[in-house]
Amino acid sequence: MKKILLITMVLFVISSIKAQNQLLIPPTLTGPNFNLTIDYDSVQFFPGVFTQTAGVNGSILGPTLIINNGDVVTMNVENKLVDTTTMHWHGVHLPSEMDGGPHSKIFPNTTWTPSWTSMERASTMWYHPHLHHKTYKHVMMGVSGLIINKDSDEGALDLPRDYGIDDIPLIFQTKVMDANYQIDANMMNSVMDTLFLANATRNAYFDAPAQIVRFRILNGSPMRVYNIGLSNGNDFWVIGSDGGLLSAPVQNNRLLIAPGERYEILVDLSGMQGQNISILNYGTGIPSSTYGSGTMMGGGAIQNYNNNHLNGADFTMLSLNVIAQTLNPITTIPATLVSVNPYSQSNVDENRQFTFTSTGGQSGPFLINGNTFDMSQVNYVIPLNNKEIWSFTNQTPIAHPFHIHDVQFNILEINGAAPPLHMQGWKDILLIPGHMSTAKFITKFEDFADDNIPFMYHCHMLVHEDEGMMGQFTVVDNNTLIVDHNNTNKTLLKTIDIFGRETNANNQLLFYIYDDGTVEKKIIIE
Repeated sequence: MKKILLITMVLFVISSIKAQNQLLIPPTLTGPNFNLTIDYDSVQFFPGVFTQTAGVNGSILGPTLIINNGDVVTMNVENKLVDTTTMHWHGVHLPSEMDGGPHSKIFPNTTWTPSWTSMERASTMWYHPHLHHKTYKHVMMGVSGLIINKDSDEGALDLPRDYGIDDIPLIFQTKVMDANYQIDANMMNSVMDTLFLANATRNAYFDAPAQIVRFRILNGSPMRVYNIGLSNGNDFWVIGSDGGLLSAPVQNNRLLIAPGERYEILVDLSGMQGQNISILNYGTGIPSSTYGSGTMMGGGAIQNYNNNHLNGADFTMLSLNVIAQTLNPITTIPATLVSVNPYSQSNVDENRQFTFTSTGGQSGPFLINGNTFDMSQVNYVIPLNNKEIWSFTNQTPIAHPFHIHDVQFNILEINGAAPPLHMQGWKDILLIPGHMSTAKFITKFEDFADDNIPFMYHCHMLVHEDEGMMGQFTVVDNNTLIVDHNNTNKTLLKTIDIFGRETNANNQLLFYIYDDGTVEKKIIIE
């Protein structure tokens, strides 16, 4: 009898591993006002086994938020977790007090209500928690969702946009599972992210019509880079990157996508009714020293990395069962898309240099310009409307996806060469290869100045970020600067930083407290 039970259990496990599940399509919410509740729940990744998760307005992930350019957006974000958290609107250009970085804490059983006017081009962005030391945990538990920004330029194009039919959101993530099939959110075990999910669905399939289908792809994984392609070897067309549409579709056969990055692609399924093809991760083609590759060359190798069967593997991300066309199918790829006007390299106000180093090989922790993140330290004070070139040298033996809040940028070069065509639009994530690789981008800090609340820049591998591979900057209006506090007869009592802490630092925003009760500001710009 015991032998029969054992055989039955083994067969159950094998069948549950192989069984396909219909792709979850997150529901949509259309603005401008959104009510979002972060709470715990559970999901059956494996039949009959309930795994505790966290989500927004549901058991895992969150609704896709539809926002129109020009909307005055209001988000009511209620936190029902036992943890304090935040909610960051990744990629969105908005005031720093609305950005949802580590300073904008949402305590348990409270609601945060940011509001801003949408200035976004048509694009795919996302939202996720961003509390320092807890970002990895909260994303790993399931708190993430997409944002679809709409504008009139995109609306005038002949593109698929029937959500869930021919315009498909795809959030690719991995989870670390313990022996009881519960999510292990301990960063020490992050290397064993062996459960792959598409829209929180294991072994996902989607019934796709035999026409042009648009996939909005987010790499929402905490650490892993993917190399996306089709199982039949066909090409696809990249039409958008992080911050908006490209000037024209770019025909590709593979698409390397790092944590936090988004790409929109068109796949032509015309004439394939009745066939089955798959979107694959071609892990065998991921460059060495990139998390997800089969080879991590360099010193200080990541412990247990070779024990994860996903590393360097080719595996199915989503199976597509091609069904009949819809009533009004899109069957052609547009020749052109929208005007993309990159920043000119003339009249640049500032060139900044960033160097990545490691204190422990490929495992880190990692430093930016020799520093680890300090909530009380503003690393850069940037004048409003500055146009800047940021240059990077990665001295570590692992690639890092660098993300900056507040702005989109144009990549100028990677290892001295122009970026590939699909990366020549608007970006907020740049994957910088390891082993003394270099990269540059250009951006402009427009519209929003705030002396008090900083924006962040960091590696978007969430373990690296939580361990301190992050910095912060304020954007300030030059017209408000008081540059010299010495021309006064008042007695200086003390100097405090933006967090109210006494300091002798001279390279950040400071407040001078005088004996007559007055307060003056001074910003020293390096």
